[in-house]
Amino acid sequence: MAPLFRFFEVVICTVLLLGATSALAQDHAAGDHNHDSGHHSDVHQRDVQEGDHQSHSQSEDHGDQDHHAGHDDHNHDGHEHDGHDEHAHDEEFVAGTFIIHHIADAHDIHLFGDVHIPLPIILYIEGHGLKVFMSSAFEGHGHGDKSYEAEGLAYTMHAEDGTTDGDTPVVAGQITATSGGEAVTVYDFSITKSVFGMLLILALMVWMFLGVAGYYKKNPGQAPKGMANALEPLIIFVRDEIAKPSIGDKADKFMPFLLTVFFFIFFCNLLGLVPFLGGFNITGTIGVTVVLATLVFFLTNLNGNKHYWGHIFWPHGVPLPVKFILVPIEVFSIIMKPAVLMIRLTANISAGHIIILAFTSLIFIFGDGGNAVGAGSGMGVFSTAFMIFMYFLELLVAFLQAFVFTLLAAIYFGDATHDPAHH
Repeated sequence: MAPLFRFFEVVICTVLLLGATSALAQDHAAGDHNHDSGHHSDVHQRDVQEGDHQSHSQSEDHGDQDHHAGHDDHNHDGHEHDGHDEHAHDEEFVAGTFIIHHIADAHDIHLFGDVHIPLPIILYIEGHGLKVFMSSAFEGHGHGDKSYEAEGLAYTMHAEDGTTDGDTPVVAGQITATSGGEAVTVYDFSITKSVFGMLLILALMVWMFLGVAGYYKKNPGQAPKGMANALEPLIIFVRDEIAKPSIGDKADKFMPFLLTVFFFIFFCNLLGLVPFLGGFNITGTIGVTVVLATLVFFLTNLNGNKHYWGHIFWPHGVPLPVKFILVPIEVFSIIMKPAVLMIRLTANISAGHIIILAFTSLIFIFGDGGNAVGAGSGMGVFSTAFMIFMYFLELLVAFLQAFVFTLLAAIYFGDATHDPAHH
């Protein structure tokens, strides 16, 4: 923990030093400007005195030259001012765009600055077959739409939700294609950042659990060591604190799924907290959580016994008029339970990333593009301290959300498999 604190101390000191250096640079530039102004004033006075000894015609010529020079200087200054305003407008910082861009899924992994790791684009296009290329083939400026042409096809990667030229609705990150100016149907099987992160976590889990299983087979009855020693407390926690209390005697049947879901969500959340590694937001992506919730939905209802379905469609001991109100609610709850799992996980994980990015954005907002160094530096110190606090809180949330999702899934499995005697 001490090295971690030393790292953040270095970060804070660096921010302060950069702010102080920028402020000194601005003061130095202002001093140079005043010095140059005084120098030009002295030269101007000498020119006026020398001009008094020149002829009238020379004075007129000199005045005409000064007039034209002044006119040119004025136009030059005007052009510089217009160019500066245009540049400032182009570089205007928009916090909402910055945040959404960093938490959304993407076709590449952004490390820092302009350094990106391209990912495979895998498309099946009707009439043209399978097309595979890297996302680095797309060309474009900033965060706008990007394009790529090859083999008679023109591809477009859309940056925002909207419509194509043919009024076809598109979403951010979607890839469309045209052939000879006519739109063609595209089936996208690309490896996006979230998909790459999932594959990475799944490969890590297979390696870890196969290693742990192999250790127990080779050393039966011995105390675990190494990776087995690190994972055993979490495995026992899921079994004794989540599965058995919620499901009962049939807990072992659901243990493989519960362990997989718990460690998958936990490791994905931890991957999203690693700095300078692409900002993965796997469990904050709705496409990932909807699959997890769908698996819970099918496992719950496929394992439901007669008592479970009878309680939903014909509650015992409930007056008939009330059944007409209660049964639709129970049927609706079949879908609502996994939907709540999906929304809770997505919202909580995305919220943590949004808060951290929002405080990062405050540095640029208060700094006003470098025009308010003092305000930006002060806000930088505050934002850095709060981001450190949020990172520690996110470590807790990473475990807590994995625990809550697994616990609720176990409760749903228990409700579906309990016998009437247990109620």
